[in-house]
Amino acid sequence: MPSKPTMYVFFGLIASGKSTLAELFAAERDLPYFNSDRVRKELAGIAPTERRPADMGEGIYTPELSAKTYQTMLDRAEQAVQNGAAGVVLDGSYSIAKGRSAVRTLAESLGVTTLFILCACSEAETKRRLALRASDPNAVSDGRWEIFVRQREQFEQPDELPPEMLLRLNTEAEPEALLRQINPSPRNRK
Repeated sequence: MPSKPTMYVFFGLIASGKSTLAELFAAERDLPYFNSDRVRKELAGIAPTERRPADMGEGIYTPELSAKTYQTMLDRAEQAVQNGAAGVVLDGSYSIAKGRSAVRTLAESLGVTTLFILCACSEAETKRRLALRASDPNAVSDGRWEIFVRQREQFEQPDELPPEMLLRLNTEAEPEALLRQINPSPRNRK
């Protein structure tokens, strides 16, 4: 009997490694992948790599466009599951409990499992990653240090999530090792 589909939610602060890990995980499992930066820019009618470095709550980062972005991700996840996907990967900050609750509500209505993967790294690593991103013409995220600081202040810890639904990862480890920690596939179990 096949297992139930799973919604994998990679979340955390800017430059925490969530997108890198989420994209690798989705590719490894051949799952639909929905990234908040890409969806936001699609909804704004701009190319994924076009820079729009606005402050939090401004430009393409208004609360209204943020709400529309996360709702679009949920709509696409729902459609993918209804079309028979074995699971989906959601990649975004999910920095407030209300946003995580919306994912759980959808998962429950679809009868699927949910696993939230909280990605984190040290401040030194965050600074290093943001510096690399700033010089990468293919980077999709507009995140910068000053945005990270504000996001960190406003981030709601996932205390509402039961332990079986939350996996915390230090993304300074090698990606392959991290991938094995996420609901290991039979080929990774020894």
